This record gives sequence, C-alpha cells and structure tokens, in this order.
Amino acid sequence: MATGSRLPLAARRSFRLATAAALAVAAAYGLAMPIPFIAPLLAVILGASAKPPPGPKQLLVLLIVLMVTLGIGVVLGPLLQMAPVSALLLITAGLYLSQRLAVVGGKDGPATLLAFGFTIIPAASTASQALAAALIGALLIGTVFAVISLWLAYALFPEDDSQLAPASTARVVDDGHWLALRATLVVMPAFLLTLTNPATYLPLTVKSILLGREASDSSLRNAAREMIGATALGGLCAIALWACLSLAVELWFFSAWVLLFALWLLAPAYGARSSRFAPGFWINSLTTMMILLGAAVQDSANGKDVYQAFAVRMALFLAVAAYAVLAHNLLQRWRERRLSSPTPSKELQTC
Repeated sequence: MATGSRLPLAARRSFRLATAAALAVAAAYGLAMPIPFIAPLLAVILGASAKPPPGPKQLLVLLIVLMVTLGIGVVLGPLLQMAPVSALLLITAGLYLSQRLAVVGGKDGPATLLAFGFTIIPAASTASQALAAALIGALLIGTVFAVISLWLAYALFPEDDSQLAPASTARVVDDGHWLALRATLVVMPAFLLTLTNPATYLPLTVKSILLGREASDSSLRNAAREMIGATALGGLCAIALWACLSLAVELWFFSAWVLLFALWLLAPAYGARSSRFAPGFWINSLTTMMILLGAAVQDSANGKDVYQAFAVRMALFLAVAAYAVLAHNLLQRWRERRLSSPTPSKELQTC
C-alpha cells in the first residue's frame, strides 16, 4: 500500500493535485516544451474533480478529439480575416457547445480543451501560423504531460474506491442552456480583444474561459468575491512565488515552490483546511497563479520587463474578472425579471 494512502482523503487529494502540477512543471520546463505553463495548467484543470485520470484509451480519444478541434481552429483563423462575421458566429457556437459540455455534462477538462481550440488557435492563426503551430504542439504535448503527471500522482496518493467523487448531475435543459450562454458572453469580449494582439492577450482569453466557467457556478451574491477575489489572490501568489524563485533559479526549486504554493491553495479546496470560500475559489486562484507565473517566465526568457508585463497582465485579469461579475449580475437580474413577469397568455386569462 502506498504511503500516501494512509493520509486522510482530503489531504490525499490536495497532495495529489499539487504533486501532479509540480511534476508537470518539472517535465514541461525540463524538456523545453513550447509554452510550458500549459502542462501544469491542464494538470490542474483535468485533475481538479478528484476523479481517476484518463486511462490510455481515454487519453487517445481525448487527443484525437483535440486534434480535430485544433484543426477546426486553424481553418477558422483565415476565415476570421476573409469573412469575420461568419467566423465569429462559428466561434461563438463552438464556444457555447464547449461551455454546455462543462456546465451540463460536467466534463470540465475536455470542455476547456474544446474552448481553447475554438478561441486561442483561431486568434493565433490571425497573427502567425508559427504561433498557432506552437500552441497546437503545446496543447497536445501538454495534455500528454498533464495526464502522465496525474497518473504518477494518483499512484502516490490513491483515491478510496468507496469515496470516489460522484459524477456531476446534469441540470435541466433550460438552465443548462442559460448557464452556457452566460459563460459564452463572458468570454467573447476578451476573445475580441485578443484578436487585436494575439501574442500579448492570449493568456487573457485563457483566463476568461475559466472565468466564464466559474460564472456559471457562482451565485449572484458571491460572484464578486469568487471571481475578483480569486483572481487577486492568484496574482499575489504568483508574485510571492516569483520572489521565492529569485532566491535560486533552478528547475527543482521551481517545482518545489509550485508544490508548496499549490498545497496551500488546494488544502481548503478539498477540505483539509477549513475555509468560508467555495472550492472553486481556491482552484481558480491556482489556475490564475499558473497562468501569470508561466507568462512571467516566458517574458523573462524573451528579455522583457517582467514586472511591467505582470502589472499590465494583472490589471487586464482584474478587469476581465470585474466584467465577468458585472455581466453575471446584469444577465441574471434580467433573466429573473423576465421569468417573474407575467406572460401575455396569463394576462389575457386574468382579464
């Protein structure tokens, strides 16, 4: 029996996902993978539900579906330049389907990859086919690295067969349609901004996709705290980890710091430490930290001013989080008024 199996289940889940993220960091940066932060980010997204990671056959199917989706994204890139209205309608429809797969089907990992294929690949194709090719390679290789990291972490910290996370129940069709539509409307402004400068704003689209998913799960009362608060906490963690990394710029220190920070964020997410925030708050903070930290490492490697780029990126992240909260509140209130108002047929019957 693995030593990790002696830990309480909540602690085991925290260690498992944190270990998978750290292993993905070590593999992606150690092997000089293109856009290496994609691998640990996908490890967190695919492993957040605490379900067993995809098996070899499931991974193969996932990669095939991902290749098809990314291929569609490559085709949509030139279409954005030749027929932008038609391309935007197709992208909106694909993004809606991906969000519905997440909020109704409960398949967050495949849905996120599908959303990436319909947004960041077409946006990158408008700027450079080389950038699009690098992103496709990063997503495919990153998915493999993420799943292998989850396999290794799962072997070290296995799940109790009797306490596997239950499959998410499907919502009613009308509710699922509304939640997917609302999540899509959260993403589209960030995507349109990304089209103006894909190389700079691609992380913003990634963040908006995750925010749109969170907006579908947040209540009206807690939306600001869940989305803006988690974004701010993720940014603070990224700054703190970057400062710790400056003490010794080594891959193994980098992986160890990611492990420690991920553990601190995941412990309340799985109940190993009490918290008044929902699990999604802590998962969103971790994904924000991974995106900002990965972008900072890329900026440093390219000779850019890391702190200036981080400040701009963090301001954009907070702005898109504030927009997500505003859109969430306005759309939800509009829908509640619409549902509460009497229909014409009821008014006629009353008369």
